[in-house]
Amino acid sequence: MPERAESPVPLVKMVEIEGRGRALVASLPLNAGQIVLRDSPILLYSALPLLASPQDARKNINFEYCSHCFKLISKEQPSPSFSCHYPGCSFSIFCSQNCQSLALSSSHTPWVCQALNQLRDGSSQLLQYPLDIQVQARFLVAAYNLAIISPSNFQTLLSLQGDAFTFISSPEAKDSVLFLHSLVSSLSSAPVNLSTFGLLFNVELTAALLAKDKLNAFGLMEPFSPDKERSVRAYGIYPMASFFNHDCLPNACRFEYIDAATADGSNVDMTVRVIHDVPVGQEICLSYFPVNIKYSERQKRLKEDYGFSCDCDRCKVEANWSDQEEDELDEGNPDDEKEEAMDEDDDEEMVAVDAGTVAQDETDFPHAYFFLRYMCNKDNCWGTLAPLPPSDSVISDVMECNVCGSLQSTKDVLDGNVLEQ
Repeated sequence: MPERAESPVPLVKMVEIEGRGRALVASLPLNAGQIVLRDSPILLYSALPLLASPQDARKNINFEYCSHCFKLISKEQPSPSFSCHYPGCSFSIFCSQNCQSLALSSSHTPWVCQALNQLRDGSSQLLQYPLDIQVQARFLVAAYNLAIISPSNFQTLLSLQGDAFTFISSPEAKDSVLFLHSLVSSLSSAPVNLSTFGLLFNVELTAALLAKDKLNAFGLMEPFSPDKERSVRAYGIYPMASFFNHDCLPNACRFEYIDAATADGSNVDMTVRVIHDVPVGQEICLSYFPVNIKYSERQKRLKEDYGFSCDCDRCKVEANWSDQEEDELDEGNPDDEKEEAMDEDDDEEMVAVDAGTVAQDETDFPHAYFFLRYMCNKDNCWGTLAPLPPSDSVISDVMECNVCGSLQSTKDVLDGNVLEQ
């Protein structure tokens, strides 16, 4: 994990951009690899299913995680964790006594423990529902618990993008909200007196909270393995990072160091670094998914998950491609695209593309150089590379992957070699 080197002047500022809403733009010239944001979550919750027994639950996941900080707990260790103190709670495990102690006063209060155990009961209808509904129930428990332990953070959650009306626009979504609200209402004790916030505990509030979760939650991923499909271990609401808009050729990417050894609990913090130089006033954008996904799939996911269609420069070009061209790109060898990008004879043009200053002709592949320079070449990774933070304004020639964690020199990236993980 890169050491903290905080700037006395914020490197990004929030602005309103017509057609894009609230966004973060560079308030100073940014160098490649510069950390533009460190953000702590106001709310974390597990992405694992609520199954009838801890044994069944552990058969259905690749790893075990701390129920507070979600750090990996090795299954090979004879006594890997500390358990919950509350009677009847056999699901919650903690990576250390410190995490256990912190959880009992924050993320795993007596009400949360009681509510989750009730939801796991064999007679609960929830267990018959798909995983996404079970995870939404986890979120609602965590959100209402947030109102108890941190009213200010609950107010922040309520201020984020997402409204009830849009969320329940389909009959299926409305049915899910009605079921989840009824489920939370049936819990043995009310989590909080919402009159403190001028709110009523009703279906509209439940729908609004679920909408904010849908549009703002970041997935914290399982450790990378080239032989296994990577799943989400937990979700987090990061209040400042939620203002980063999407671009299919982003100029920044986020890093998680969730399994790092830290003494202050900062392992769940999100770090965002720019991947190349960014001028003052330019919007800082992330990609909401791996950049190798083809146009039609990107548009489908953005519409279903976030409610918008993307018209970035890359999408404007790829919108004119045939289905066959899309499939060939999606299934092709990344090395082919690297060779295509390397056919450019003009080094100055490549540098200009790196800085995001050269307009692409509609017949070009706007992602070719991006794939060459900023996509990890490790098998089945598809992560994004960003330079390590600059030292004394000197840009590092070592690139770090935000998925597998491998370190690659700039030369090795171009040659297709992985240095270190």
